[in-house]
Amino acid sequence: MLSLSSRASLPLALLCAVAAILSGLGYRWAWWSLNVGFKILEWSAYGAMAAFALALAGAFGSWRSGKRRDLGFSLVAVIIGAATFAVPGVMLHQAHRLPPIHDISTDTTNPPRFVAVLPLRADAHNSAQYGGPTIAEQQRLAYPEIVPFASTAAPDKAFSRALKVVRDMGWTIVAAAPAQGRIEAVDRTLLYGFRDDIVIRVTPAPQGSITDVRSASRVGESDIGTNARRIRRFLARLAEEP
Repeated sequence: MLSLSSRASLPLALLCAVAAILSGLGYRWAWWSLNVGFKILEWSAYGAMAAFALALAGAFGSWRSGKRRDLGFSLVAVIIGAATFAVPGVMLHQAHRLPPIHDISTDTTNPPRFVAVLPLRADAHNSAQYGGPTIAEQQRLAYPEIVPFASTAAPDKAFSRALKVVRDMGWTIVAAAPAQGRIEAVDRTLLYGFRDDIVIRVTPAPQGSITDVRSASRVGESDIGTNARRIRRFLARLAEEP
């Protein structure tokens, strides 16, 4: 027979893991508001910590008594519990470590402007206007590697490469205007399905072309690094294009 700790920890860990997943999917499917989703995620993390503690106690007791079946259940609960509270834990750590900004651009002096996505942002909580020098300075300190992409490719070639990368990354293309060197797209986050808007600008340069990228969230004061990671991935894949 399983020990009390082993019996309680695994179902609790599984319940919390399901609740954590549903916290985002429920918001994505319009079952509840964002605040409710975050509250579910918070309490699932607390429950997962309790399951983790119970599982550790159960694993220690099972190991000492030689009950391998109990030990196996407890170790599974340890893994599930740790994974469940690690996700919001990492998010909280990022929120404290990174500046509370949600609009990232390779060019912070003259950031690319949204045009085609503006109607899609009509009800967005965040403005489509860039925040200016204060935001630029916070970005510079947090993400010094986010800079314009210089290439020896001609602007038309650079535009084609950028458009291919956008398609390969699975973003939804809203506009592609080669004459203006502008691409606009929308990307969604995995769990909560937040819609973030991207605009890419390709301009001529003496040695070829410059590609700038801007990614901005529609909701949330802080993006906990999401837009910067998106731009880094885009630039890395652009650099790999022949």
